[in-house]
Amino acid sequence: MNMRAQSRAVAVLGPTNTGKTHYAIERMLAHRTGVIGLPLRLLAREVYDRIRTLRGPDVVALITGEERIVPDRTQYWVCTVEAMPLEIGADFVAVDEIQLCADADRGHVFTDRLLHARGLHETLFMGSDTMRGAIAALVPGVFFQRRERLSQLGYAGSKKLSRMPARSAIVGFSVENVYAIAELIRRQKGGCAVVMGALSPRTRNAQVDLYQNGDVDYLVATDAIGMGLNLDIKHVAFSATRKFDGRRMRDLGADELAQIAGRAGRHMSAGTFGVTSEARPMSDDTIEAIESHRFAPVKKLQWRNAALEFGTAARLIASLERHATDDWLTRVRDAEDLLALKALTDDPEVASRLQGPQDVRLLWDVCRIPDFRGISPTEHAGLLARIYGFVHDSGRIPAEWLARNVARIDRTDGDIDALSRRLAFVRTWTYVAQRRGWVDDESHWRDATRAVEDRLSDALHARLTQRFVDRRTSVLMRRLKQKESLVAEVNDKGEVTVEGQLIGRMEGFRFRPDRTASPDEARTLRQAAQAVLVPHFHLRADRMYNAPDTEFELTEQGGLMWGTDAVGKLAAGADAMRPQAEAFVDDEAGPDVAEKVRRRLQHFIDRKVAALFEPLLAMSRDEALTGLARGFAFQMVEAMGIVPREKVAQDVRALDQDARGSLRKHGVRFGQFTVFLPLLLKPAPTRLRLVLASLHAGRSEFPESPPPGLVTIPNVAEVPPEDYLLAGYRPAGQRAIRVDMLERLADLLRPQDSRAGFEATPDMLSITGLTLEQFADLMAGLGYAAERGERVKQPAPEPAASAPTKPETDVPAHAASETDAPEAAKDTPEVATESAPDTTTSEGAPPAEAVAPEATVADAASTPAPESTGSEAEAVPVIAAEADSESAAPAGTHETPTEAVADPAAEMEVYFTFTWAPRPRRGAGRSDRRGDRSERGERPARGDKPAQADGARGAKPGKQGGKPRKDKPAGDRRSVPGKGKDQRPDRAATYSSGPRKSDRIDPDNPFAAALMGLRDKT
Repeated sequence: MNMRAQSRAVAVLGPTNTGKTHYAIERMLAHRTGVIGLPLRLLAREVYDRIRTLRGPDVVALITGEERIVPDRTQYWVCTVEAMPLEIGADFVAVDEIQLCADADRGHVFTDRLLHARGLHETLFMGSDTMRGAIAALVPGVFFQRRERLSQLGYAGSKKLSRMPARSAIVGFSVENVYAIAELIRRQKGGCAVVMGALSPRTRNAQVDLYQNGDVDYLVATDAIGMGLNLDIKHVAFSATRKFDGRRMRDLGADELAQIAGRAGRHMSAGTFGVTSEARPMSDDTIEAIESHRFAPVKKLQWRNAALEFGTAARLIASLERHATDDWLTRVRDAEDLLALKALTDDPEVASRLQGPQDVRLLWDVCRIPDFRGISPTEHAGLLARIYGFVHDSGRIPAEWLARNVARIDRTDGDIDALSRRLAFVRTWTYVAQRRGWVDDESHWRDATRAVEDRLSDALHARLTQRFVDRRTSVLMRRLKQKESLVAEVNDKGEVTVEGQLIGRMEGFRFRPDRTASPDEARTLRQAAQAVLVPHFHLRADRMYNAPDTEFELTEQGGLMWGTDAVGKLAAGADAMRPQAEAFVDDEAGPDVAEKVRRRLQHFIDRKVAALFEPLLAMSRDEALTGLARGFAFQMVEAMGIVPREKVAQDVRALDQDARGSLRKHGVRFGQFTVFLPLLLKPAPTRLRLVLASLHAGRSEFPESPPPGLVTIPNVAEVPPEDYLLAGYRPAGQRAIRVDMLERLADLLRPQDSRAGFEATPDMLSITGLTLEQFADLMAGLGYAAERGERVKQPAPEPAASAPTKPETDVPAHAASETDAPEAAKDTPEVATESAPDTTTSEGAPPAEAVAPEATVADAASTPAPESTGSEAEAVPVIAAEADSESAAPAGTHETPTEAVADPAAEMEVYFTFTWAPRPRRGAGRSDRRGDRSERGERPARGDKPAQADGARGAKPGKQGGKPRKDKPAGDRRSVPGKGKDQRPDRAATYSSGPRKSDRIDPDNPFAAALMGLRDKT
């Protein structure tokens, strides 16, 4: 306690090139023991080599995630911040680049060191002056030292790569960008060195030596050079001021730009910074902040709870997700190790091994293995689960398994990308070999993995030098300058200039010449431009080929865009879901460029189709689907995931429950109106479906997809109905409703008494997002009659003690859905289940309450099914019995008393009563239906078919009971084979416009169901 109380905490703050790291090394060597934490493995290796030179190899240790060099008489420990050994009780502790406490990915590690890492005698924090307030608030009794920059730093504006001065570093923020710039520098300047954080220390040192020795005058690097690497750089040029931080593209802050720009002008030499390539010029405020080293102070530090609880996996996750109580601290977003922990705890095989705290602690140690490979989170979780199983069950990773994995990557053939991937893979095994107790003969495996890394590093250095250092190109450029030949250039806007004169513009991979030049001038200028256009075409093709899919876009008209440039289009292939890519490339670029561009576009569209239509493709490849189920799956694939139910009514009825279950496993939903895959209703699959279907149909103009998130859209007469279906909508009246929301609406309509009449509920209006009048028009399009009325607006009723009980004979509308009794009884539970709200509907709409399947089955079982009298394309609900509207309507039917006289001063409200009112199917009835719609000014009945379940027949009268309806001819009766023309079938669900039968069965009779069944048999 006394020794800790005497510990002195010092914060050495200031801009770059102030000698902070050098000061920390001097202070550490002044103590008997010390630990210094550095932000990068490369920087840790550099500091280790310096101390090793000063004090010898026997007293200094190097600990990183992939390296562990610990002599027996270690006094000084050089580590990455994550690997700092805080339990050894060193006299001196230092943490460099402490401003990384605010970093979204690694900030919680630096914050933990700021709060808890202390030396017995002295503690040193080095970093930017933006951390002064945070350190003063979180470290009691800290002393501050302000250090000034040793040299001047100024802004030099924008420079083209062709005019970049010697001893310059060009900074990119992706591997593809770094390689593209390095290739251009090689062709124009003769060569460059490449430095990236992903390189091994051995490769990085070899590349730095290439630059420092003067073999090349240019360095192309990522932002890794901003963390303490001391190089002879006079000018730093940013090729971009935006970067992908692992989650999104974002602009770099002024303090981040200053950290990198500060590498120029080391020690007492002045330096400059600027932009190049496609980077936009910096704002005046940013320039002023960098030159004066004044930045906004850090307000929040990333933090994660360090007091972990290992009782159970759930308690460990809860402790990691605990929120901070200090205003300076904010909980870090879920890091890579926490995401891996959650994934593994969901694995039943891993969860079965978690029997105690020691098992949970081991699982956490395994989850902290970094994802060096970067393939996918699922692939990384699978590797961690395998390692955990080995260490948990046998205490060691099998030597044979580890040897096979190491041998698989111990190859030095291949290009730069292949070698870089192998280096990333070997880092995983190097990290595993550093863990104590995980492998037998730890020393052997550390040496073996280190040897493989060294061989791959040497091979990668050789490939980088071979590709980006070209002596002959350098000599050629000097000769061109001596002859004063014309030099053509292409700027970041694609403008091609020769001797400062505009001769044309590059659009993607096509050159558009300027029409203002005379023919003779144009010929000379084009010959001069050709020298730069050909390599520029190759450079662009390389950049495009290595660009991520996020840079490409498929337009709604089938065009292929790379950034803002149109580089190709889609052409119809043999299959609708296998389109072919056509590239827009000038002949001057050559066949190699054209093929590379076409191949890259084909990769993009193939991956896009595979990703967005993955449920369909998985269903088409499922060998377990046989017979009718396989045929139905083929129809779903052909229709790209959306089929009207009436179109496949026969096939749906033919499917047994096992077949339907196998299709449901692939996400197929058998809705009341539509059979579809909810995942394919999302905006991206919808846009792609419209493009592919239109392309396969040979259309010259493709329909545009509706804006995302809309439940209903206008039903435009000029738009074909099949376009609405491809977009995931069903026309109904003046609007079209999204098919998944239509199924949710059907769930709400099913329990309503559509014969006696019902009003729209708030839930119905809420899920459709319509006004009451618009909803009435929508219901009319679905086959309901809407009766408008007005009444005195009543105050909100008091909460009821209990809900009234429905009569047993009041069967909900749409309870049964098939045309014959056995099919209706069999498919009713399926309709109720499949029409339930789907949790995977697009845009994350909240699911509505559906009718309980058990209740639907019970009601339907006591209801006789109607006879099939119409075509298979239309379906109508089944009713329970031919009862008077007065006896069938439950209490609370929406009727307005005619005796009531409204107070003139009272507030009135408009309401609609909806009843089932199907239109005639054929003959004069069909003409009358169209005529009715024409009189109302509505569109022809395109989406008005009341398609309930598969081909159910019969009709449901409204409030008129069995009385003749005014809107239907009195002589329009349906005949039954074998009976007279004017006879009607003695079935409960058959509609007739004649008088009500006198032998009515009282629905209140307890034997009503039995009597109805007996009547049907007779």
